[in-house]
Amino acid sequence: MSDTHPPATDPGTARPTAPARSNTKVILLAIAGALGGFLFGFDSSVVNGAVDPIQDQFNLSDSLTGFAVASALLGCAVGAYLAGRLADRYGRIPAMIVGSILFLISALGCGLATGVVDLIIWRLVGGLGIGIASVIAPAYIAEISPKQLRGRLGSLQQLAITLGIFAALLSDTVFANAANGAEAEFWLGLEAWRWMFLAGVVPAIVYGVVALKLPESPRFLVLKGRDDEVRAIFARLWPDDDVERAIREMREGIETDAQGSQKGALRGNRFGLKPIVWVGIILSVFQQFVGINVIFYYSTTLWKSVGFEESDSLTISVITAVTNIAVTFVAIALIDRIGRRPILLSGSLGMAVSLATMAVAFSQANDVSGSPSLPGAWGPIALVAANVFVVSFGASWGPVVWVLLGEIFPNRIRARALGIAAAAQWIANFLVTVSFPPLAELSLVLTYGLYAVFAAASFVFVFKVVPETNGMSLEEANTLFVKKKKKIGA
Repeated sequence: MSDTHPPATDPGTARPTAPARSNTKVILLAIAGALGGFLFGFDSSVVNGAVDPIQDQFNLSDSLTGFAVASALLGCAVGAYLAGRLADRYGRIPAMIVGSILFLISALGCGLATGVVDLIIWRLVGGLGIGIASVIAPAYIAEISPKQLRGRLGSLQQLAITLGIFAALLSDTVFANAANGAEAEFWLGLEAWRWMFLAGVVPAIVYGVVALKLPESPRFLVLKGRDDEVRAIFARLWPDDDVERAIREMREGIETDAQGSQKGALRGNRFGLKPIVWVGIILSVFQQFVGINVIFYYSTTLWKSVGFEESDSLTISVITAVTNIAVTFVAIALIDRIGRRPILLSGSLGMAVSLATMAVAFSQANDVSGSPSLPGAWGPIALVAANVFVVSFGASWGPVVWVLLGEIFPNRIRARALGIAAAAQWIANFLVTVSFPPLAELSLVLTYGLYAVFAAASFVFVFKVVPETNGMSLEEANTLFVKKKKKIGA
């Protein structure tokens, strides 16, 4: 798209000119596209308030409880992997609709589950839908956004995730408090924890209805040779832009990618994949291996174990979710000003220090009836460190990784490569989630120390491998990553 635009307002009338109105339209489209992130966040955290009652009601061991919580993530990995093929064949919008339907079915199934096997099956179904949404949202946002806004609009994915987390934790708290306990019966004779899952019906329906109203991605339409539809979309969104030039640049990028993809779009000489795909995979894995989702999946159980009541633990979880939302706005404000790389590096340092502090705090814990109890000031120190960790993640690796995943891959392979990277992210999420209960049983010091090591390693990876892509077109950003990889001998 053209880099030059007239002033945002007409001095004579103080009314927005075409570019300002166009920016508003694109922002609204990006917000709508990011609703998939809301489902992602909601599904990730709705289980938080239900962990203990599910374990008690179905008489589960710690390991089986961890698998029941994490089972959705396996579905997410499969859904993310399939999303790229679905999106490249049928379009981004049909993929969104499929994701919303799967999540709707899952919300109903989990809320009415009669046993742990039943629950796991419906969690897997929901995971398929969330995996699809997690891939399509950043791809769609990147493909409809002008480069000068792409960082901020790409960050809406993470903002939507944090809002979904907050909504899930808030609804968990409301249901548990209204029923006087997550295990207590509530409406229609169903326990409160079941209503926590059933609440997911609402965002699933909203996402599907909104998706039906969205225009298809211009880059997907160019890939399919539907240029007239692209012109119609650009006429609505960017009436003063050089549409033919934008279409020509997209087609040239697609043709260039095709020339190097004769034997498979994603294949390369680095363990079977292109180096750029490995960059996306490693970014995704680091985002999860720092243990962020432990805070949102198990925070209620964790804070109960160090002396807080259930209601207090749920309240702390909600406060943490609000903090996560607030710092995401910081990332949105800064990402197109100071760039991706400085934000990631500072976030890695903050996470490493806060996680190490949590490890030290739990090294001081006393064993009380088989659970850790933090004496004196160590409880508040652990609580503050946990929230510093959330701040460090939420202002950096949370939103920025999604922005990079949306912009570093070539047009021809973007959806599929993003699908593989997101699948890797979900698998990493699964490994962290399912391993936390036994690791925590063994040693919380070891657990948080391990997460701190991964946070420090993420700093090294970004410093050596990830270049700055701020202000570049999608094609320029991909070219820069390719040059960076060649320079370091990848």
